[in-house]
Amino acid sequence: MRAGFQTSSEYTLADQERMKAAKRYFAWQSELAREELGKRVLEVGCGLGNFSDHLKEKKLVVGIDMDENCVSQWRQRFIARANYIGRTLKAESAEFHELRAYAIDSVVCLNVLEHIKEDELALRNMHAILPDGGRVILMVPAFEVLYGEIDARLGHYRRYTRKSLRGRAAASGFKIRRLRFMNTIGFFGWWVNAKISRRMQQSEKQIAFFDSYLVPAMSRLEKWIPPPFGQSILATLEK
Repeated sequence: MRAGFQTSSEYTLADQERMKAAKRYFAWQSELAREELGKRVLEVGCGLGNFSDHLKEKKLVVGIDMDENCVSQWRQRFIARANYIGRTLKAESAEFHELRAYAIDSVVCLNVLEHIKEDELALRNMHAILPDGGRVILMVPAFEVLYGEIDARLGHYRRYTRKSLRGRAAASGFKIRRLRFMNTIGFFGWWVNAKISRRMQQSEKQIAFFDSYLVPAMSRLEKWIPPPFGQSILATLEK
C-alpha cells in the first residue's frame, strides 16, 4: 500500500472544478453506473456533485464527503431538489452506520476508494448498511504501474488490479456481479503524464481534448468490445 498524502480543500475543489469540463466523461460514467443503481442511492465522495447531477430521477440521493466545503457547495447546487441530502462524513467512520436510517438500497463510489487509507473498512461499512441484494458500484484507478505524481498529489493511496479489488470485496462480504476495465486510451494518457512528462496535474487542454474527441468514440467502442485493460476498473458488488 502506498501512503499518499492528503490533499487540502483548496486542491480538492480546484481539481473538481477543472473536471467539470468533462461533461461527456461524466455522462459516460453515469450511463455505466446508473444501470445497476436502485432508487435510494448513497454517493460516497460526492464532491461538488459532478456525478450526483445525473441522479435526479432517483427517489433519494444522499451525498457524503469528508470535505465540509464540498458538501456545503453540493447542498447549495442541489438546494431545489428536495430528494437530495448532503452530509459531511467519512466512509470509514463508525458514524457511517447512521445512514441505515435512509433505507439505502445502493451505493455509488466513483474514483474515491483510492483516497481512503482503510478502504476495506469503508467497504465493510457499505456492506453493513445495505439490505440483502443491495449493490455497490465502484470505479477505481487501475494498475499500480501507472502510479505517478498526479496520484500522489491527489492523495491516492493505491491503484488497483482486478485481483486486489476482488480480494477486498470478498473480505468485506460482497460477491462480484461485474468487473471490467474502462477507458483504454486513458491508460496511455496517464502513462505519459506519470512516467514521461511527470506532470503534477492534468491540464485543462488535455481534459477538453479527451472529453470532446476521445470519449465519444471510446464509449461507443467499449460498449460492444470490453477492453482488456484501461485506466480504470468498474465493478458492481452485491451483498
